[in-house]
Amino acid sequence: MDVISVIAENAGWAWLIFGLVLLGIELVAPGVFMVWLGGAALLTGLTVFQAGIGWPVQWGVFGVLSVALVVGWLAYSKRRHGGAPPSDDPLINARTARLLGRETVLVDPISDGVGRVRIDDTLWRVTGPELPAGSHVRITGARGGLLDVEAVG
Repeated sequence: MDVISVIAENAGWAWLIFGLVLLGIELVAPGVFMVWLGGAALLTGLTVFQAGIGWPVQWGVFGVLSVALVVGWLAYSKRRHGGAPPSDDPLINARTARLLGRETVLVDPISDGVGRVRIDDTLWRVTGPELPAGSHVRITGARGGLLDVEAVG
C-alpha cells in the first residue's frame, strides 16, 4: 500500500491529524492564522466521518471553512478593536504627545522665541515666551520636534 491510498482510506483521521499539525504550528509560530486553518481541517475531518464525502468535496469544504473562519475572525476583531489592534501604550509612536503636560527646566534660555530643555537623555528645542535658563516650564504642545512651553510658577 502506498501513502496516498492509506490517506484516502482514512480521510477523516487524515484531516484530524492535519488539523492538529496546523494547531501545533500555531503554537510554535503564533500569529492567530494557523489556528483557523487548523480548526477548518478539524471540522472537515468531522464532516468526513459524518457524511463520507470524496476528496474533491473535502477540499472544497476545507476551503470554504478556512475562508469563513478567517473572515469571521477578522470581522469580529475589527468590530471589537475598531480596526486597530489594542495597545498597552497607545502613544508609543507619538513621542511628543507623551511629553504634553510634563514639567522640566530650561537648559538654554528662550531668546527670540527658541530655547532648549533636557528631557531624560534628549535635548529638545522649545518655543515660548522669553525666559532665562533654569526656569521651570510645562510642555503645552508640539509641532514636529519643536515643543511649545509656558512658564510654571
